[in-house]
Amino acid sequence: MKRRKTPTKEAVLEVLTKAGKAMSQDAIEQQISIDINRATIYRVLNRFCDDGVLHKIVAENGKQYFALCNDCEEQHNHDHFHFRCTQCETVECLPVEVNLAIPKGYLVENMNCVISGVCKTCV
Repeated sequence: MKRRKTPTKEAVLEVLTKAGKAMSQDAIEQQISIDINRATIYRVLNRFCDDGVLHKIVAENGKQYFALCNDCEEQHNHDHFHFRCTQCETVECLPVEVNLAIPKGYLVENMNCVISGVCKTCV
C-alpha cells in the first residue's frame, strides 16, 4: 500500500539523511525543525521500519537506533552486525559480513547483533 507524504515523515527522513548514521528517537526529535510530538515520531519510525525504509538497531543497553536501509549496503539485509561506540554513542552498520555457526535443529529468522566498544574516531 502506498503511503502519503506528510510533513512529519519528510522531517524525519531529512534528519536521518543529513546525519548519515543511525540515530535514536530522542536525537531525531531534537533535530526536527517542526513541532511534532514524541508518539508521532515513534509511529513514523516504526512505519518506516515496516516499509523497509529504515531498520531498527537495539543496543545492549536497550536503546533503539534507526538507520536508513540504503546507507548500509547495496543488497540490504537487516541481519548484520552494528557497532556502538561507548564514548561518542555513534551506532553504525559494519560493512563486513560475520558468519555464525548455528547448531543443527535451529532456524534463524532474525538477528540483532551489536558490538560495543570504542570506535576508530575515538581511539
